[in-house]
Amino acid sequence: MGEAVVVREGAGPEILLVHGGAGPRTTWGALSSLADRWTLAYVHRRGYPPSPPPREGQDFEVDALDLAPLLVGRPHVVAHSYGVLGTLIAAAAAPGSVRSLTLIEPPLTHLVPHDPEVARLERIGDAVLTHGMDTDPSELREFLRVAGAPVGDGPLPADVAAGVRRAHGGRLPSESRPRLDAIRGAGVPVLVASGGHAAALERICDALAAALSAERSVHPGAGHFVAAAPGFSEQLETFLRKSVMWRASCNR
Repeated sequence: MGEAVVVREGAGPEILLVHGGAGPRTTWGALSSLADRWTLAYVHRRGYPPSPPPREGQDFEVDALDLAPLLVGRPHVVAHSYGVLGTLIAAAAAPGSVRSLTLIEPPLTHLVPHDPEVARLERIGDAVLTHGMDTDPSELREFLRVAGAPVGDGPLPADVAAGVRRAHGGRLPSESRPRLDAIRGAGVPVLVASGGHAAALERICDALAAALSAERSVHPGAGHFVAAAPGFSEQLETFLRKSVMWRASCNR
């Protein structure tokens, strides 16, 4: 299938950026100023050029295999949405290979059982991956709004429809069960961030932070694309520098 492509820019310690359903530019564009002090390594998941297409559909297990060799240099890893799933699998398999993890609004709905809003988010998300553009129109638009897509009442923009078709047939996030205990047990510094725009995602992020003994932050203003929210870039850099100092003190 060929390898997933990583595009690097900047200088300094590496931050591996793993996008979700939207591409790297949309997801991480607001972090570009960090390249003055950090190497930004933009992972292009399969199906997002210039990486090759997946054999069958988006799959977090395949993402994890692609990410594993990228952890050899012990980067900081920042992951968004569906991209968090493969990131957690790869990090759990080799927790000593990541300097820190920043996890943004992942669809880990199993962490909040018996919550009706979380259950609905899981149901409509699974429906979009299963049925694509044939998903019930009201549910499709509801999911796309939560996911940060610019949708109104008219026809879907061409790029949004293309994103739905690309996601169609992907492996369902509800099947993901990453080994959070391995990451927590290894003492990996973790930041869990959200955008304060969807109650279900806030509860998932709260539960994930508790499971990983992680720092927790909320950054309103950019919806699902939390990296573009006011103050997020500064919060991220503070966390990364603090995690380096914490790791150094632990290794003395």
